Amino acid sequence: MEKLRRVLSGQDDEEQGLTAQVLDASSLSFNTRLKWFVICFVAGIVCSILGTGLLWLPNGIKLFAVFYTLGNLAALASTCFLMGPVKQLKKMFETTRLLATVIMLLCFVFTLCAALWWRKKGLALLFCILQFLSMTWYSLSYIPYARDAVLKCCSSLFS
Repeated sequence: MEKLRRVLSGQDDEEQGLTAQVLDASSLSFNTRLKWFVICFVAGIVCSILGTGLLWLPNGIKLFAVFYTLGNLAALASTCFLMGPVKQLKKMFETTRLLATVIMLLCFVFTLCAALWWRKKGLALLFCILQFLSMTWYSLSYIPYARDAVLKCCSSLFS
């Protein structure tokens, strides 16, 4: 458990500069950060499920797109409580997950644009699906060899 705390709080990393240490520093205890991670992650799941339920209402595509996107943003932001926001942003834009991060963030924006400004229901639904896929691909980047395993399974299915 102590090793997990050190890794999640960033104490297991190499020596950092003073500016990085100040920006990464958190006054929250590990238990507090863990509690807020769970609260934020559960709120994200609830928003996504609520959005899915609202999809079936008349003109519910707007509410669906907003709640689904807010849910994904809350789930993504929940990890900031574990790692700290600066470390989270650094990890998001590492070369291994840069493409997934950019696609995911663009899907967030395009989902809201399609639903609220362009008023294209089909496009909003397509961007929600792409949002789910890009979020999944982004999440898999944190699990060693997970992307390779998924690609291998998909290639065996389609060959």
